Amino acid sequence: MHLAIIAAVFPAIFIGELPDKTMFASLVMATRGRPFSVWLGAAGAFLVHVVIAVSIGVGLFKILPHRVIDLVVAALFAASAAVAFIAARTAEEHEEELIVEHAAGRVFVTAFVVIFLAEWGDLTQVLTANLAVRYHSAFSVGIGAVLGLWAVSGIAVIGGRGVLARLPTFQLRVATGVVLSALAVVELVAGLR
Repeated sequence: MHLAIIAAVFPAIFIGELPDKTMFASLVMATRGRPFSVWLGAAGAFLVHVVIAVSIGVGLFKILPHRVIDLVVAALFAASAAVAFIAARTAEEHEEELIVEHAAGRVFVTAFVVIFLAEWGDLTQVLTANLAVRYHSAFSVGIGAVLGLWAVSGIAVIGGRGVLARLPTFQLRVATGVVLSALAVVELVAGLR
């Protein structure tokens, strides 16, 4: 383990993930479920992706058709947006209802699946694979990448709780639907290119 490599990889991955769709997905999911369960699901998905990136590297991306992955992620975001819009209709009737309504296991699995699918071929996954090749230290690169991804996911989950505390249920669910719809469109456009 090389601390200098970990220190070099962490900020590269952290900054690369900040404006990413998975950060926004984690934020949105944290407003609808238990934040720690969202973070654990996202953290597990990120860990799997880092292991794949550093062990298999760029060769994996040549095998998997990126277009198909983009279309699957678009469909998942669109389905999630539809659920959010449907939930917004019932939110007006139950405004005092807390959004944290899903079981921790269900939230964990949802977060894991969404982040796992959304990260395929993502900038930070490709960057992690490239850094592993560059530094010839898969373990150190993996640690730096995982810590960077986990930090961004933690920020998103904490931000999601802040949003939850300030917005009424209806507006929050509509905003969730809008964000997820936008992410679905972005992924669909990427998949159709």
